[in-house]
Amino acid sequence: MKIGFDNDLYLKTQSEHIKERIEKFGGKLYLEFGGKLFDDYHASRVLPGFHPDSKISMLMQLKDQAEAIVCINSNDIEKNKIRGDLGITYDLEVMRLIDSFENRGIKVCGVVLTMYAEQRAAKIFEQRLVDQGMDVYHHYKIEGYPANIPLIVSEAGYGKNEFVKTSKPLVIVTAPGPGSGKMAVCLSQLYHENKNGIKAGYAKFETFPIWNLPLMHPVNIAYEAATADLDDKNMIDPFHLTAYGETAVNYNRDIEVFPVLNEMLNQIMGISPYKSPTDMGVNMVGRCIIDDAVVRKAAEEEIIRRYLNAQRERRQGNGSDRIVTKIDLLMKQLDIREDDRKVVSAVRKKMSSVDVPVAAIELSDGTIVTGKAGDLLGASPAMILNALKVIADIPDDVHLIAPEFVEPVRKLKEIMGEKNVTLTINDVLIALSIYAGKDENARRALEQLSNLKGCEVHLSIIPNSVNEATYRRLGVNLTCEPRYETSCMYHRN
Repeated sequence: MKIGFDNDLYLKTQSEHIKERIEKFGGKLYLEFGGKLFDDYHASRVLPGFHPDSKISMLMQLKDQAEAIVCINSNDIEKNKIRGDLGITYDLEVMRLIDSFENRGIKVCGVVLTMYAEQRAAKIFEQRLVDQGMDVYHHYKIEGYPANIPLIVSEAGYGKNEFVKTSKPLVIVTAPGPGSGKMAVCLSQLYHENKNGIKAGYAKFETFPIWNLPLMHPVNIAYEAATADLDDKNMIDPFHLTAYGETAVNYNRDIEVFPVLNEMLNQIMGISPYKSPTDMGVNMVGRCIIDDAVVRKAAEEEIIRRYLNAQRERRQGNGSDRIVTKIDLLMKQLDIREDDRKVVSAVRKKMSSVDVPVAAIELSDGTIVTGKAGDLLGASPAMILNALKVIADIPDDVHLIAPEFVEPVRKLKEIMGEKNVTLTINDVLIALSIYAGKDENARRALEQLSNLKGCEVHLSIIPNSVNEATYRRLGVNLTCEPRYETSCMYHRN
């Protein structure tokens, strides 16, 4: 994989910049962490060289000065909202975040339930946290938020919210996803700190859009594609341009809310330290790009993936024409097409010659390997086995798993009443691991499994949930055609 981003430089530059911001506010900073603190696979895809856990690794350099607050919208608990990339609900993601922080030596001061109105699911979740020794706080809906500043910045507004006790110079405020109330939690804490005579400041950490890249740079366009469901739109920051005569990129929600936020800071702190929403940010990602051509190409690939995934979501009834159309327009702006993704063109070419499901993978050296469904194996496991043979330099005509070894698994699935008895990727990998105990080729192939991480995969059909979960664990970048294997109305995932 070609590298376009210097991760070591990022860790050093970003941590130093945050230290500077802490000092600017006299030694206390509430840092709103937007996006994904852990497992930021979007960033790692569009910035090759960026590690998915780079942000928490960066914070580890500040861990002696840092503690964390995790917040979650109580309504999201009630709705069982899911983090799509991991396939887990927001409440479980909160617990995962707590474990991830504390396993790294960063204390979590508490969990804030925002928009709290004694929702039944929120109360149950609170009890689970309390039972495990976690402090829980409640923040309430404020009528007229964010426009009604006199009410917000008062004892009946932020003053009504429960104050989270903190002791470190850096307080990281994070959440399972957007709409969790991170900014409001930061400002509520500032209100209480200032009321108690403690000087503290606020800053915002957003990886995207990258403020010092051009507006139409593919990396920034990829962010628009990723947030198409939120209607986020990249814009030139007019406040920054007016204040400094300097072009900077931000997104519409931050720009739209800045006058209100700025007035809140004026009311809370006496005077706002910022002249623009870009000023509030501490992101140094743009300073660490070392090969613009590489990140441009990677971002274009990501936009195509987002487009294909939006088509799939629409086919499954979870998306909309609006999202598909928006990403389609972004692709037209950059003059890119679905077939620019090599595995897409490989699958579509094979689809024209066979009438069974097919799959294709692009290996790290650019080699395209395909597979098709048969009597025993689905397209995905067939492709995985073919790919492992190529990487391990095993002849194509060699069976990694003897057919007589596979057939009993198929029979078992029949006995268990499964309608689709072809083997899944998971079935095949378990069989391969067992067979590797007596077969040298199987052992060599199994040893190459980790080399599939980061590879590009495209399928001719929407995968079932078992195969999709395995693909996720393998760490591949998966897309598919927006079609099912059968014409049935009910599709069990």
